[in-house]
Amino acid sequence: MKKLLLWVLIVMAAGACRPAATEKPKPSPSSPAVARKGPFSATELKAFAALHPIDTHSHVYVTNSDFIAMLERLNIHLLDICLDDDTDPYLKDLPREIHDARHFIAASHGHASFCTSFDPFPFEKPGFDPAVIRQLNRNFAEGAIAVKIWKNIGMELKDAKGNYVMPDNPVFEPIYKDIAAHHKTLIAHVADPDSLWEPPNPASPDYSYYMRHPQWYMYKNLHPVAKAAILKARDHVVEENPNLRVVGAHLGSMESNFDQLGRHLDRYPNFAVDMAARMPYVMMLPRARAIAFIQKYQDRLIYGTDLDFMPGANPAQTIERWENYFARDWRFLATNDWVEYLGRKYQGLDLPRPVLAKLYHANAVHWFPGIEGKEK
Repeated sequence: MKKLLLWVLIVMAAGACRPAATEKPKPSPSSPAVARKGPFSATELKAFAALHPIDTHSHVYVTNSDFIAMLERLNIHLLDICLDDDTDPYLKDLPREIHDARHFIAASHGHASFCTSFDPFPFEKPGFDPAVIRQLNRNFAEGAIAVKIWKNIGMELKDAKGNYVMPDNPVFEPIYKDIAAHHKTLIAHVADPDSLWEPPNPASPDYSYYMRHPQWYMYKNLHPVAKAAILKARDHVVEENPNLRVVGAHLGSMESNFDQLGRHLDRYPNFAVDMAARMPYVMMLPRARAIAFIQKYQDRLIYGTDLDFMPGANPAQTIERWENYFARDWRFLATNDWVEYLGRKYQGLDLPRPVLAKLYHANAVHWFPGIEGKEK
């Protein structure tokens, strides 16, 4: 009887030491089972806003007081970029686009600056260069601090013989010289991710983009231009214009090859890149390699998002989308929390504060002089 009683007591004691079946161990903050989502916490927002962050790649064509209040609350400044896209009903009307962007900038309480663009399609018409230069100089007088060329140069525009017109076509050279002479910056979004030249891949970060914009899906183009040829022409512009500051949009369209990107940054001192819409490619790098790359090129990488606020968009949903995007990027760059993208989880890089200060502010000020000034 004593032995039986002793056995019962031992079993009971062992059961008390085990967690109840309904209790689950709480995952640690470093566990990939936990992914931070949603807007900034109060602590996160304080750290983010303290850097006076600048998003150097956005597209805002709507003036909305709640949206501007969001910018003020986040203490963030935008570079509002215009572009000429003949495949989009709104963006193909560049004068209207510029008007709407400047109206927003004027109402932004100093939270936005202006990047203009020009229509490249009349490039074969007499007087093309002087007309573009007059327009750009007028925009500079109105406060524009940069000019954007877009991927239709290289991927769409063709000459009378059916040849693709590249960024280094001589017709554009006087325009580049004028931009440099006015000490403005050229934003070059030329080419697109490698996946747009490859068979459909649902795992690609850009899969949804080319499903929504099949006109840019080079893989299904009957006679596609080679991506390498476009980048070579871009590099020629950078090399031939050493006094022109060039910022390659979207990691310079070299997001799939960080070794190639590094070689370009080593070779061209007047070339930097923004990180707009390409943060997932940084996430997919081995964490130690991503940290090492950013540390090495901390003076040449500039924060950007490619977020937009288009006419007809729901303001509340737009504000929520923007803040969640800013918060996700901040957690990935500034903390060791886990973030989620397309169902996969990635641990934050927890970059040092001085590096974050460069990515979010100092590099923008250096590569876009005047970006902190108010619109004229």
